[in-house]
Amino acid sequence: MIVNVEGARLFFDVAGPGLHAAAGRMEARPTLIVLHGGPGFDHSPMRPYFDRYADTHQVVYLDHRGNGRSSGAPDSWTLRQWGRDVKSFCEALGIEKPVIFGVSFGGMVAMSYAIQFPDHPAKLILSSTAAKLDLRATYAIMEERGGAHAREVAERVFATADDAAMEEYRSVCIPLYNTTADPDAAAARDRAIIRHEVARHFFLGEMRTMDQLPALARIACPTLILAGRHDPITPVPCSEDMAAAIPAGLAQLLVFDNAGHGVHRDDPDGADKAMRAFLAA
Repeated sequence: MIVNVEGARLFFDVAGPGLHAAAGRMEARPTLIVLHGGPGFDHSPMRPYFDRYADTHQVVYLDHRGNGRSSGAPDSWTLRQWGRDVKSFCEALGIEKPVIFGVSFGGMVAMSYAIQFPDHPAKLILSSTAAKLDLRATYAIMEERGGAHAREVAERVFATADDAAMEEYRSVCIPLYNTTADPDAAAARDRAIIRHEVARHFFLGEMRTMDQLPALARIACPTLILAGRHDPITPVPCSEDMAAAIPAGLAQLLVFDNAGHGVHRDDPDGADKAMRAFLAA
């Protein structure tokens, strides 16, 4: 499905009803908006895992502006605009007080949205993400896990972001992101829409100077932060910094000792238990 939002056509898909047929009445369910990582991917890597929450929420998957099946001019590929898109998307569809889940780059977008519109979300879930990256730490972890070559590939992708570097990064460094092998990884890559130009735009531009930490003081809703102890791209200290920057009493940080990037990939049961407790609270 497509909706026109601020000069872009945004693709979205839905799992589960917004109105549940209960005994004697139609029961409204809250909306959980799932923001994918990247940039340069679509929402497909988030499925089917997050479909499970359709038993309590209407789950909405959004392809960010310029990503996947969504359009949008390159000069609008900014964290500010991606964050604005979340609110405008909700307004276009009549979604009120959504729960926002963002993983990796999607978490950066979720923070941008919550900073700009602190009264809009009901809750945030920020998974394996960062308000400010520490690439020196990432390079050191890549070298520790994959040797000097892995470090060199990581340094090259964030310096040039050309297609060859990104393809090599995908084969050499992405496998170091997680503690368990994903048997469906090949199928997930095959079905994903990958747009290198969006990643290149972000890697060589805004990502280098991004620092949303001071503005996290504007967040006004309960926020669950999920981090993997072995995450090389958004290490645990990034999550600790986020939790410290969010107003007291709103942030809960959970670190999963046996997980890497995207804790639901390495510890699906643990991530599910944590999310369901937070969603139900």
